[in-house]
Amino acid sequence: MTADDVIRVVLVDDEHLLRSALAILLPSDGTIEIVAEAADGAAAVAATLRFTPDVVVIDLEMPEMDGLEAVARIKEHIPDQPVLMLTRHARPGVLRRALGLGVRGFLSKNTEPEEIAVVIREISAGGRWIGRDVLEVSVVDDSPLTDRETDVLRAAYGGYSVKEIARTLHLAPGTVRNYLSSAMQKTGTSTRYRAAHLAADRGWL
Repeated sequence: MTADDVIRVVLVDDEHLLRSALAILLPSDGTIEIVAEAADGAAAVAATLRFTPDVVVIDLEMPEMDGLEAVARIKEHIPDQPVLMLTRHARPGVLRRALGLGVRGFLSKNTEPEEIAVVIREISAGGRWIGRDVLEVSVVDDSPLTDRETDVLRAAYGGYSVKEIARTLHLAPGTVRNYLSSAMQKTGTSTRYRAAHLAADRGWL
């Protein structure tokens, strides 16, 4: 194997022990090189833009900027960047959003490092992979929300005002209010913030 055959990986996880363990174990067979590590979403974006790796391996649940938001920002700059996402909680709706962002692989963080390495190689070669345990949970999507209601609640969860949501989603403020009102009715809540947090807790966002 030549240096050109080695798969260059940016590894992102806010759990130091797990990230350190993977940084040691993934390169053990000589086919993978960890070119950078990051502990949060912002650092993940910066490292990816700097090193342009073959694969980004990123945790879903992180403070400040989660894996999905980090991937969205990465894709703005590198649309074809291969990404493998790891998660402890494969909530309904999350997989759909990840795939919509172009994530090629989705695995449980309980997956053995040897299998993660296999999936990294598969993704680097242009393939896709969804772990069975992730798929079994995430396909049970019981969200009553439409796609647009989901979009506006996701923005509301981020703390945006109606005007900001309207501007971001290219909608009229009145249309945003209608979507929020419908989402509040479906979630049985009295404010958009409660609706957004309930939807997030149930994995609909």
